[in-house]
Amino acid sequence: MLRKEKVIKVVDGDTFFTDRRKHPVRLANVDTPEKRQPGYAEAKKALECLISGQEVTVDTQARDVYNRAIAKVKVGAKSVNAAMQKYQK
Repeated sequence: MLRKEKVIKVVDGDTFFTDRRKHPVRLANVDTPEKRQPGYAEAKKALECLISGQEVTVDTQARDVYNRAIAKVKVGAKSVNAAMQKYQK
């Protein structure tokens, strides 16, 4: 199901919170570095620049063990998942 939601916080390069969910959203098929790993700050900054404060379209594909939505995400017509591929571990 597609939902338009406003991004309120970026956690890292593949996870963020929106104004409509209590659990974060994780980008499907994207695995960026975690905190204290090389490339973390660059990936987080890239995602912040792309979606922070923006309205995004969230297409939930599944849920993980932490109840995060695993989703395909777009800002306008641009795929956030595709844009973040270059920051993968």
